[in-house]
Amino acid sequence: MFDVVVDKDKCNGDSECVNACPAQVLELVDGKAEPVNMDECLGCETCVEVCPTGAITVTEV
Repeated sequence: MFDVVVDKDKCNGDSECVNACPAQVLELVDGKAEPVNMDECLGCETCVEVCPTGAITVTEV
């Protein structure tokens, strides 16, 4: 299981992470990325790699 955290202050809402995630873990909510399906997270960190502002962290729990 993985914990996905989005730093709302850093998130620019470009939806790159939403589009890149193969498990649809993230959605845009009020213009910011929001982890909505964390149980589906594969831990691949694709969201981390595509985020231009470094707003996402994925940690194994």
